[in-house]
Formats: sequence, structure tokens, C-alpha cells
Amino acid sequence: MIIQPRTRGFICLTAHPDGALQAVKNQIEYVKSKGEIKNGPKKVLVIGASTGFGLSSRIAAAFGSDAATIGVFFEKPASEGKMGTAGWYNSAAFEKEAHEAGLYAKSINGDAFSDEIKKETIELIKKDLGQVDLVVYSLASPRRTHPKTGVAYSSVLKPIGQSFTNKTVDFHTGVVSDITIAPVENEEDISNTVAVMGGEDWKFWIEDLKAAGVLAEGVKTVAYSYIGPELTFPIYRNGTIGQAKNDLEATVPVLNDLLKDLNGVSYVSVNKALVTQSSSAIPVVPLYISLLYKVMKAKGTHEGTIEQMQRLFADRLYTENGEVALDEAGRIRVDDWEMADDVQAEVAKLWNQISTENLSEISDIEGYRKEFFNLFGFEIDGIDYEKDANENVQVPSIEA
Repeated sequence: MIIQPRTRGFICLTAHPDGALQAVKNQIEYVKSKGEIKNGPKKVLVIGASTGFGLSSRIAAAFGSDAATIGVFFEKPASEGKMGTAGWYNSAAFEKEAHEAGLYAKSINGDAFSDEIKKETIELIKKDLGQVDLVVYSLASPRRTHPKTGVAYSSVLKPIGQSFTNKTVDFHTGVVSDITIAPVENEEDISNTVAVMGGEDWKFWIEDLKAAGVLAEGVKTVAYSYIGPELTFPIYRNGTIGQAKNDLEATVPVLNDLLKDLNGVSYVSVNKALVTQSSSAIPVVPLYISLLYKVMKAKGTHEGTIEQMQRLFADRLYTENGEVALDEAGRIRVDDWEMADDVQAEVAKLWNQISTENLSEISDIEGYRKEFFNLFGFEIDGIDYEKDANENVQVPSIEA
């Protein structure tokens, strides 16, 4: 079928398998161009492996240090006449490229919050790898059913205490407008968001993996967070999602204690603001990112997810001397280039000037829009979108 993008708000309803394959190949080529990640991981579990930072983590491990990888994700499979999701096509592309390179790569499709998927993953590790030396936790979901209680939680993106008004942009139309977001109405909204996006499930994974004996001596585990500039604090860091990120970061000492007898260690990595399916849903953030891209591209410091993850692995997690640089709160910071004083000063200056009329001139809204469609395999250089594409692409290690 001929596959074209169809959007509804910040969601693209279609995905292109050929575009996804080329996008994955592009990430692989970048990692290979940077050379071997010395002392890198060799057996890696990525939880949330199909898009964004999780996918790039898997690529960085596999093609930067020849790691065997198991990826866990929850995506809609492709079938005859029906498209799979972008993450499904990404994972099919990754496995194809990994297998052609002689690398072990298998995937599990299902609800990573569930005990069933945890058990299935543990059995696969036991059968094929024995143990893993890195666990990447990169889940992004709006809902979670608690595996012990069966209670279903939904997260909300809201400020706490008072309404928040600021600028935002519709990146499809290029209209800049003010938006007011009402605060949470009760504590339950906050606790539900923490239940979905906080650290409890990461802890459950590490507890189950350790109890099963599938964590190697010296194992590392990393989860991803974001801080951002003060202008996004009310909706992000000081809002409901920020409370969940605080809970995620508070899980680190708990996991360090749990992993002590294995000489293992856990980290939260604070990453750069990027166009992802998650960030596109947060008001204010797309406009901030379009300004940030403009400034960082001009300075030559712009990074996408693969540049971020390659740098995280090579320059932070797996340094030659074994030391991991942390901030005063014990976090890895690969948002350091974003948060540089000169970058933030320029973004703040542009923020005060931005309007619908000058959007295309002083921001990189076109770059934002292109990256959004890239997430779904569209607007990838070298792909003919007028040609028929085979929508029925399977992930090799997952039975249809």
C-alpha cells in the first residue's frame, strides 16, 4: 500500500516501514562512525526499546560495543492490510540490522508493567544470555495497571497549586498562542501520575531480575529523566510529571542498596529536550524545543536521541577509568549542553520575542515538524513515499 502520514493532534496515526528502516540504519551508522565504546556492555536488557531514547540505547549498545540485546516493548504488530505502529517497524528494522551484523537480538511484545512479561523476559535471559550486565529502563506510558493490586492508574500533565499560562505552538499550523492549564484538583491525580511514571516499576524489574539470578556481577541500570528550563517548570518539573520524576530519582539509592552485593549500581540520566511522542504531548514544550534547536544548531551542539545515548554510554556510563560524573543530586547529566548558560540566555531572549509572524524566522519549527514525522518513518531522506510499501513487516524473533 501507499502509506502517507495522517495526524490527529500530537499523534501520527500511520507509520512507514521503509522510513523506519532507513531511520534505524542512520542511527546505526552514526554509532559506528564514533568507534567502539570501550568497556561497554555485552548483554543488555532494554525495557521500552521501540522508540526514542530506549531504541537509541539499544542501538548504541549493540553497534557501539557488540552487545547482545533483549528489547521489551508494547506495540501493535503489522498484518496484511494493516499497519503496525512506528515502534513495531523500528524494532523489526533493528533486529534485521543486528542479525545481519551477526549480533544477538530478540524482542518481547507486551505490557512491561505486568508480572507475566517480567517472567517471560527472565526466562529468555536464562535461556539465551544467562545474565545481563546492563538494564535500561525507558518506559513512557500514560497508563499502568499495577501488577500486584490490579488497580489501573492514568497519569495527568498538569501544574500543581495554581493555573499556568504561557505560550505554546501548534507545530502543524505554526500558530503561536497562549495556553492556560488548570492545576490538579486533588492529590489523587499526583499519586496516580507517580504510580504510572515514577520508580516503582523500575524497582519491581530489578527485584525480579535479581531474585532470578540473571543480573551479572557489576551490573548497571539506568533510567531517564528530564529537568529543563525554569519556563517549563510549572508544567514539567514542578508539575505532576515532575513529582513522578522525583520518585524515579528517589529510587536510585533503593536500587543501589539492592545491588550492593553484586557490586552493581543504578543511575538516573537527565537527558536533553528532544522531539519524542511523549514531549509532543506537553503544552509549551514544543515551542521551547523549536527555539532550543535553533540556538543549539547555530552553536553546533545540537544532538538527537542517538547522539545523546552514544555520548551517555561512551563518556558517562563506560569511561576508561570507570568513573561516572554525577551532579550534586547524584544524577548523570547529558543535558549539559542544553542547560549551558549561553544557550539558555539566547532561548529566553527568543522566547520573549516569539510570535506566529516571526516563528519560522527565529525558531526551528520546521526542524521540529520534520523530526516529529521522522518518528513515524516519514520525511526520511532517500525514501520514495509515492511507491507501494509492504506494511506486513514482522519482528524476526516474535512469532506472528
